[in-house]
Amino acid sequence: MDPARPRAEAVAVSDGRIAAVGSVAECREDYPEAELIDTGVAALLPGLVEPHSHPVMSGVATQPPARSIAPWDAPNWPDVEAIFADAIAHTDPKTPLLFAGFDALLHKRPSPKAPELDRIFGERVTVVSDNSGHGVYFNTAVMKQRGWDVNPPADPVGGHFGRNPDGSLDGQGFETPVLIAVAGPILAELGNPLVSAAEYYAWMARGGYTSTSDMTYEPKLKAAYEALAAAPCCPLRISMWEMSTTGTYNDAETFSAAETLLVKQGVKLWTDGSPWIGNIAISFPYLSTEATRTAGIDPAVAGGVQSMNYSREQLDAILDVAAPTGWQMAFHANGDLAIELALDAYEDALGRHNLIGTDHRWRLEHLGAGTRALFDRAARLGVHVSMAPFQYYYWGELLDGQIFDHEHGSKWGAFADAVASGAVVSLHNDGSVSPPTPVLNIQTAVTRRTRAGNVHGANQCITLDQALRAHTIDAARTLHRDKLIGSLEVGKLADFTELTADPYAVDPAQLADKAQVSGTWLSGERIDLAAFVAAVGGTDPGQHAQLAEQPRHTCC
Repeated sequence: MDPARPRAEAVAVSDGRIAAVGSVAECREDYPEAELIDTGVAALLPGLVEPHSHPVMSGVATQPPARSIAPWDAPNWPDVEAIFADAIAHTDPKTPLLFAGFDALLHKRPSPKAPELDRIFGERVTVVSDNSGHGVYFNTAVMKQRGWDVNPPADPVGGHFGRNPDGSLDGQGFETPVLIAVAGPILAELGNPLVSAAEYYAWMARGGYTSTSDMTYEPKLKAAYEALAAAPCCPLRISMWEMSTTGTYNDAETFSAAETLLVKQGVKLWTDGSPWIGNIAISFPYLSTEATRTAGIDPAVAGGVQSMNYSREQLDAILDVAAPTGWQMAFHANGDLAIELALDAYEDALGRHNLIGTDHRWRLEHLGAGTRALFDRAARLGVHVSMAPFQYYYWGELLDGQIFDHEHGSKWGAFADAVASGAVVSLHNDGSVSPPTPVLNIQTAVTRRTRAGNVHGANQCITLDQALRAHTIDAARTLHRDKLIGSLEVGKLADFTELTADPYAVDPAQLADKAQVSGTWLSGERIDLAAFVAAVGGTDPGQHAQLAEQPRHTCC
């Protein structure tokens, strides 16, 4: 990923940094006493970079003791039912059951309510979380455990319970405060949440990531991140964006770990919601189809300006606090109206604070409905765009003709328009909304093939080199870490990802199958993931029990 030297035979490492790049002979000449390691793999790349994730809370919410029923693990409802049956058969009847990843669109069925979960689980305390992070489903046993069957709770600020006509709970809940109330006590009961976080770190590393971010950081997560960074063979570097909903988002943050491992970089907020539950701000309508009806998306009320999470005045107030401090701003924006609102707010704030033309690298996240005109505007303002190939890969068949019309759905995730605009483009998985699969992201951006193998909007393909840059050096630029990571250049940190094939030598449609990740390195040391997870497993679970009470913020 260094234009001056796109390929080399060897890389020399000294004190955790790249000391030389070239042939074996050239590196030997500079470092004659160095140990020579033949990795035995077909390709060694800069460590892959994930510019948008939520690693700690994704682990707590989705890793054991939770069981995944996400569509990539359980594509159909019978697969979900098989996981339910296995959990019932192989866990102590007194142990609560927690499942993560239900998706009404991809599982092709309505979200469950208490009567259905009662039929499946009986008196077992059971909670099912929605993959979007915006919903939770539970049975009568949960209500009895909390006394909610006799005294139903009031709706908290910012969330609500589903209710029967008589006001009793129906087994559904929505938004963060309700998710915490329903799932928090079960998470606290089931085990060490830090181990779950470590398992997610390991999953990201197996996917090839060596650097990532937490786009919903808050100070209550600090101790967990420090403990993970201190563990032997920690596989990830983390950059933090603190949520604008905290009272401390404008405060500096220091960590016990080196800044190369943990750093607070900016401030994050959401201009709209998720396309899969109907609350993104778009100028075009949702369709009325069997898919949207099953998912409970009503085109009469879904989308539009009513899906904005902030007024322009609210955005301006946050920007006027954060911009003078130098924080890098990041706005979640899926719909075209949400992207336009974000760019309006950015342009005016950049002008007010004399940042036009500076290297501010303010960000937009996801941009599913982004257009060439919007990308051009982002590029002109110096705004980076971080895109979500998983949205197209998993939901592409529904996007084109079942959720939206062909004109808008077929070019969802317009990678080619984004690159052609000249904006800095990165790719991400947004864990845990999709599994950490950067090579599959690259394949998707290059081929526009969905999980079903079909192509929609073929003119939005980008080249392999552009896609690789979007998960290496350009993603590093978006994280403000390009002086440290993202390419194999002298002076940078010696972070590597091993692939079993040269990605330029295989059919792009088979990239994820042929060029698999075989290992990662951090600071010149090969990562031992088993040692990392085992070390975290030796920590006191009581030290991190508060993680079970944290909201799971995802973006979709």
